[in-house]
Amino acid sequence: MFTDVQVRGDYPVYMRKEFERRGFEIPFRENDAEILQKNLVDFVSFSHYSTRVAEADSEGKYESNLLKSAENPYLEREPWGRFLDPLGLRITMNEIFDRYQKPLFIVENGLGAEDIPDENGYVEDDYRIDYLRKHIREMKAAVELDGLPLLGYTCWGPIDLVSVATGEMRKRYGFIYVDRDDKGSGTLKRTKKKSFAWYKKVIASNGECLD
Repeated sequence: MFTDVQVRGDYPVYMRKEFERRGFEIPFRENDAEILQKNLVDFVSFSHYSTRVAEADSEGKYESNLLKSAENPYLEREPWGRFLDPLGLRITMNEIFDRYQKPLFIVENGLGAEDIPDENGYVEDDYRIDYLRKHIREMKAAVELDGLPLLGYTCWGPIDLVSVATGEMRKRYGFIYVDRDDKGSGTLKRTKKKSFAWYKKVIASNGECLD
């Protein structure tokens, strides 16, 4: 609904009916509708981590970050339950572009994992590299094979920080390890993970070098 307003410049008809049923009234002033139509976004940005499965009754099924899903026996999961679905990124890109016909920008994509450093603080996070490699390949396919206009791609996130979804340091996304645990203990020393050097090559090659 929010994207419809920002991209199309109007509320979808189903929400107008819902507002009517609930007695809501959007306080439009003079010329507001025209102003909204004339000030649309230039591109659609979105985050992608996983996909979900819908079914008639998903009671008791996995729930992650406030979003429920039925089982998907064809996909692996990350430790916090999200399905790993690189092809889902390409499908999502196509669905969004088909709906809005605007350039796309992927602003978040990454893998939360419990990184275990060695005695030198180094993390050999091949699982993160594998996740990003597969997603970037699907992103490239969406551009090169499907013809979608993509302005950019950014990962979440470059350095370990407290997870927004779960409120813990244990769930790490970064290319740089931060010596801090869930209880706030640690030196805060920063150490480059294996994925740091790999992603540096990806950026330098504009996504061509994914080995």
